[in-house]
Amino acid sequence: MLPLPLYCQPARLTLLALACLSAHSAIADEPVQLDPLQVRGVQISEEDAAREALEQVPGATNLVDMGKVEQGRVAGVADVLAYQPGVYAQSPGNEGVKISVRGSGINRGPGSHASGTHILLDGLPLTGSGGTPYELLEPLWISRAEVLRGANGFDRGSLALGGAIDYISHTGYTAPKLQLRYETGSHGYQKRNIASGQVLGDFDYYLALTDSETDGYQDHASGKGKGVAANFGYRLNENLETRFYLRYRETEHETPGRLTKAQLKDDPRQAAAANRSINAHRDQPGSTWLANKTTWRIDDDSTLVAGLAYHHYPMDITETAYRGGAYRIRVDYSDISGTLNYTRRHTLFGLNSSTTIGWRSTTNLPSSKAKETAALPIDVNGTPYPAGTLMRAYEHLGSDNVLHFSNDTELMPDLWLTSGLALIHTRREVQVTWPANDDKLDESTWDYAPRIGLRYQLNPEVQLFGNLSRSVEPPHAWSMLWGSPLRFPTSNQPWSNRQRAAISLENQTATTFEIGGRGDYALGQWELTYYYSQVRHELLTVEIEPNVFAESNASPTVHQGIEAGLTSPLWQGGAAGALSLRQAYTFSDFHYRDDNAFGDNRLPGLPRHYYQAELRYDHPSGFYAGVNTQYASKVAVDYANSYYADAYATFGATLGYASPKDDWQAWLDLRNLTDKRYAATVTPGYDDNGADAARSTPGEGFGVYTGLSWSWL
Repeated sequence: MLPLPLYCQPARLTLLALACLSAHSAIADEPVQLDPLQVRGVQISEEDAAREALEQVPGATNLVDMGKVEQGRVAGVADVLAYQPGVYAQSPGNEGVKISVRGSGINRGPGSHASGTHILLDGLPLTGSGGTPYELLEPLWISRAEVLRGANGFDRGSLALGGAIDYISHTGYTAPKLQLRYETGSHGYQKRNIASGQVLGDFDYYLALTDSETDGYQDHASGKGKGVAANFGYRLNENLETRFYLRYRETEHETPGRLTKAQLKDDPRQAAAANRSINAHRDQPGSTWLANKTTWRIDDDSTLVAGLAYHHYPMDITETAYRGGAYRIRVDYSDISGTLNYTRRHTLFGLNSSTTIGWRSTTNLPSSKAKETAALPIDVNGTPYPAGTLMRAYEHLGSDNVLHFSNDTELMPDLWLTSGLALIHTRREVQVTWPANDDKLDESTWDYAPRIGLRYQLNPEVQLFGNLSRSVEPPHAWSMLWGSPLRFPTSNQPWSNRQRAAISLENQTATTFEIGGRGDYALGQWELTYYYSQVRHELLTVEIEPNVFAESNASPTVHQGIEAGLTSPLWQGGAAGALSLRQAYTFSDFHYRDDNAFGDNRLPGLPRHYYQAELRYDHPSGFYAGVNTQYASKVAVDYANSYYADAYATFGATLGYASPKDDWQAWLDLRNLTDKRYAATVTPGYDDNGADAARSTPGEGFGVYTGLSWSWL
């Protein structure tokens, strides 16, 4: 059997023989010969080790098995995060998925600056001070995804309201020697992937090449992408291993824009007229992520893990009409991240205990800059400016540093107390550099986040948990400029009335109480969680004009909800197969607390009720078939709650065959069988006074997708 990585070899020892003899007076002084003591290490898979680690968190978590996800279309992370309680993930038809956990980023539309959830790749930060770009999140490169909802992302260095999502790459230990995969389907969709992974003594590698293309469901929504992922691991000795990572990907897609409810009902495939007129598009011309993670098992009880990552992610965006033309934003972001985590098992006052001390830092490099030019000729107060005219140049830099300490102590058998404290230092530097401007925002803040929780193993099948935690989320550096009321004077210059200086924004903080449980009982595998968060200075975004957004701190708000998941074996027929039902339900109540303008209004952007289910039949031969549904209640589209996007329900079906040897599979995936017309995401306005404004991005209509995968194991 091949050796597993260090983090997959828990110190579980089984005593197979220990003889004990009763002394008789006649032989009391005779020596006793014991049988040899045999000690065996128990090896478990990486996924099982990850599941055990998540079950030690006194709060809600999810583990996504990509083996199941890949038995259907895998266009993006919305497919990865489907059927996960507490997670809202919707795609407007391209890779810019809107992800929200417990109301994080509630009113932010899908795009390059996703917020509210800390995203990691293999335990190393991807999210920076400018948010989370999406182009490197190719789902076929990962073996699993781990979601730690809310403050439960504490030990990953995440202090965001939505917690942490960690995408774990394939390695030579989890990938086949060669894998070929092809997907195709409606709206010009195609995706190709070739990958290889092997273990060669103390060395292992994984390499994957992927490209995709689509015409899009809406008009003016075509897109394509291509990229490579690789990692190389080496075991220097039985206690020390290191792994190097590479991700590179290019994407480009047209932006069709948002529709009114009437337009969506009439023809959801149409594009917004303004977006067509300016050829709106969003390109990532080539993003690179280079990283290393080294694990040192100091002794049987102590482990040190160090990580370093470099991330370069340029963007080229033309999405906004402006004074008869349009402007183009070119951003060249780079940042560097470091992590260091030391974990030790020990005793504390005679009790079993484990302590972790960790550090996370992400800092923009000085080369991170942005500029705006005229994409189409613009007219400023009668003065024409041709395409290519420089309108503004600016920089928005930042750094996030977290030092966190946590401890788990077994107070009594099966009852564990978790405590922790994080210290946070953030810095934001924002300045308009053209026209020359001395108004520079340069500020740093300190904050803290304590945490205390309990978990109790009621019996082998049921675990109960609860925690009280604080989360801290700093504003994006770019939002401190784009939401600013400080503007250049009105003139005939191209920068007329544009933001000239940034404004300060407070850190968003939340105090959250959470209680719940998980287990495997008569009804199947289940989990149930209730949480209540009092949020201060919530960072809320509003569209102030088409494709122009401002962010500001809100008055106090409340986020509370119920997250429930259940996978039930309905029928076990042996050789005749099995029938199961998978369900995920999320109830979300997000509202103001006595706001001066909006009282106790709901926060717009997310449905109050969100339900997903799949009824599936599996035959021992490898054949499977299923039907599925998704339901979302109506969604407010403005802060005044004057207008709502309609509730909707969609239905789908899957049919496929997975070889019992896991060497090949084929599938058919049918989406939105009734061709329901609905809004997949909503980008809120301030107060539409009951008007039907263009706030909705259509969900995909009826689609047929098929795919084939072959592996050499």
